[in-house]
Amino acid sequence: MSDSSRRTFVQASAGLAALSQFPRPALAAFGGAATVTIPKDRMSTLTRWPRYGPEEKTALHALIEENRYYNALPQFEKEWQQFTKAPYVKAHMNGSSALTSMYFALDLPPGSEIMVPSYTFFSTCLAMRFFGYVPIFIDIHPKTACFDLDDARKKLTPRTKAVVAMHSWGLPCEMDKIGGWCKEKGLILLEDSCHAHGASMQGKMMGTWGAMGVYSFQASKLMPSVEGGVGMYQSRQHYERAAAFGHYEDPPKFPKDSPVRAYEGTGFGMKFRMHPFAAAVARVQLRELQANNALAIGNIRKLNTRLTQLPGLFEPLVRADQNRVYYHANMLFLDEQKAGFKRGQLLKALQAEGVRATMWDYPEQHKLKIYSEAKWWHHAPVIPPTMPGNAHVNATHIFLPLLHGPAEDVIDQYVQAFEKIWARKSEVSKL
Repeated sequence: MSDSSRRTFVQASAGLAALSQFPRPALAAFGGAATVTIPKDRMSTLTRWPRYGPEEKTALHALIEENRYYNALPQFEKEWQQFTKAPYVKAHMNGSSALTSMYFALDLPPGSEIMVPSYTFFSTCLAMRFFGYVPIFIDIHPKTACFDLDDARKKLTPRTKAVVAMHSWGLPCEMDKIGGWCKEKGLILLEDSCHAHGASMQGKMMGTWGAMGVYSFQASKLMPSVEGGVGMYQSRQHYERAAAFGHYEDPPKFPKDSPVRAYEGTGFGMKFRMHPFAAAVARVQLRELQANNALAIGNIRKLNTRLTQLPGLFEPLVRADQNRVYYHANMLFLDEQKAGFKRGQLLKALQAEGVRATMWDYPEQHKLKIYSEAKWWHHAPVIPPTMPGNAHVNATHIFLPLLHGPAEDVIDQYVQAFEKIWARKSEVSKL
């Protein structure tokens, strides 16, 4: 056992021993006093998202005064390119339009199949149908909620042309393994990075591992501009097709040898331009992104390091060469057998103690109506009878709020509430 593993074991053992040695007050669910006494207005301030301030207001006012609105788009694109090191970048109206443009840029024959997680937002799957592509639904790994390569290996067909990896809740997929398999099989690797602003693996930003990648800047995202998106492209060919699909003004900007330049005045028929106000806000948010991420991650580390000493409570697995971020919430997994009570019982007990604990089953795309109707597709998608990874993550997770400010007292009280519940697990099991 390494020194660090030994220290972790000793700390965990000491923490568990403390639970049994010292009496805990009565559970709030059974009439005791609630552990968390943080005022509601302070919790609302700590958890509020999006967070805008004087810098965003100044940027918007300056854009209005300048009266040359569309300059904000190339300015943002240049800054995003510098941040991510992507060869080519294009701002889009939202993440969904960025995905649609990405699928158009593939230029694959109708009937091509694209592997995509069922555990994702609908645009990741549905946008492909406009070009005659068909999704192959891939499961997620139960310990990460990310793309399950083993499941993908089983579902490869002669019509499979591409793979979409979605970085769930800000945790990078294992892009080296997925990318290696794609290269072996001659598949195009794509990324849905809409949860992963600032996340990286082996020093490489998410969205730059695949041939193309997309981000969303919708209001709930880690870099919110209320609405907005961006596409990232490794090749000029993909960039020009994706840009011209939704930006009719772009073809004349391309080199003279570009096959897309001839479509000046029309592009390829859509208008997916990012709103200049969104671009102005995104520029400010980008400058603040790393600091905002670091603050939330620091609070999570202080909290989770203590909570995961409790039997049956786990974090999603993160490799040493991955730098994850946290979108939407701090997700933990509960092993009900090891904990000694069910998830619903835990949530009741936590909420009674004043902890903002929730759960939300991420919609599984393969179960939704539109995929079962052949009329929408070149050929009917195969609906898998089971998705055990999806089911496991949806059945075992809990969400705790992200804290966007100094929160030592909140963290201490949350830990005390959890420890109190674990110390009285026999009572919790009766809720």
